[in-house]
Amino acid sequence: MKVFSSLILMTALGLAASALQAAPEATPLTGCAAKKADIQQQIDKSVNPFEKAGLEKALSEVNEHCTDAGLKKEREQKVLDARHEVTQRTKDLDKAMKKGDAEKINKRKDKLAESKKELQEALDALDK
Repeated sequence: MKVFSSLILMTALGLAASALQAAPEATPLTGCAAKKADIQQQIDKSVNPFEKAGLEKALSEVNEHCTDAGLKKEREQKVLDARHEVTQRTKDLDKAMKKGDAEKINKRKDKLAESKKELQEALDALDK
């Protein structure tokens, strides 16, 4: 019986310890803090001294000039620019379809798909 009690006690302690280890992760960084962390991670991985120096300069610039409000405004502008680009590419595709030139239609479709991808990337960056 003592062995059985000890086994239950050890199992309970093991479960409690694993529950503490599985604590929720810290909230992901956003804004300038995320940008700084990303550059620092690149610096830590870099073996090229010239690349490392450039990244360190970029980090000092971010530390000196980056504000969350400014970064958000920049990212919002990128979204607006990307939306404008998608609208323009859609118009170009419509014109090509009216003319019926298959080669131009395919080129315009490719450019539109590329612009939509850039728009999605800009939208995703808004949350970072």
